[in-house]
Amino acid sequence: MSRIGKIPVKVPQGVKVDFQNSLISVEGPKGKLTQKYHPVISFELKDEEIIVSRANEEKQTKSFHGLYRNLLNNMVTGVSTGFTKTLIITGVGYRAEVQGKLLVMNLGFSTEIYVGIPEGLTVAAEASGKVTVSGIDKQRVGEFAAQVRKLRKPEPYKGKGIRYENEQIRRKVGKSGVK
Repeated sequence: MSRIGKIPVKVPQGVKVDFQNSLISVEGPKGKLTQKYHPVISFELKDEEIIVSRANEEKQTKSFHGLYRNLLNNMVTGVSTGFTKTLIITGVGYRAEVQGKLLVMNLGFSTEIYVGIPEGLTVAAEASGKVTVSGIDKQRVGEFAAQVRKLRKPEPYKGKGIRYENEQIRRKVGKSGVK
């Protein structure tokens, strides 16, 4: 049995889950999410918990079991509490600000970089160099944060660039002068 798949998904108060026509619909205080699922996986709602089960013991079916359980859990968490990723911008003159639906960043290049903020995500930029990406869809929040980080990855010598808040950069020693 899948270790992840056999854990029941807890449904908090105010979240409504529906399974129809190979489609999971989760609606909560923050919004609504839908996801298609494979018919070999079945869902059963028992007093504020959802139990995910599979039809057979094939390798692909076992993979789907854990996958759809985790996707459902992320959907329930997203519509009830949401997801956030925090990026730290480090470097002299490096900054970011939000202008309408654009994230405007100065990252040491000759021009400013403009990044469009996708629908359904909110981005907040602080003067201290913190950029917070938040939304209800975990995949979209992570994808947008990764795209922003990719614009100027942190370098190992001075640590300049964009990094995640909990990311550790392994620093290297620079050149030593020859006498």
